[in-house]
Amino acid sequence: MSFVERITQDKESVSEILRPYARIAGPLSELTEHILRGTDSGFSVAERELIGAFVSGVNACTFCCDTHQAAAEAMGVQAGLLDALLVDIDGAPVDSRLKPVLRFVRKLTLTPTRMVQDDADAVFAAGWDERD
Repeated sequence: MSFVERITQDKESVSEILRPYARIAGPLSELTEHILRGTDSGFSVAERELIGAFVSGVNACTFCCDTHQAAAEAMGVQAGLLDALLVDIDGAPVDSRLKPVLRFVRKLTLTPTRMVQDDADAVFAAGWDERD
């Protein structure tokens, strides 16, 4: 629930929340579209949606988690994969190259001040670069 009085729960969405703020909504939407759909990343669109769902699951944002999960599954991500990742990244049936990325974003979400170079190095060692 957004807790925004002008939005009923059945109409809840990011676009509804941002509707009165067109000046910032446009650039924010463009940024989001670029991050999730842009062509200059080594992550597939499905992987980006899965990462978004994972981060939203970690930070307990049900609305965003459900939205990204539905998009990821519509793009072919196995149903139930997100739940498995939220319980145990290492034991989840996901590409091993994604595991250090998911560990990185989990730590960044929960304890950002504890990030160290080794966290980034594990992502790079899996074959991802700064652009990704």
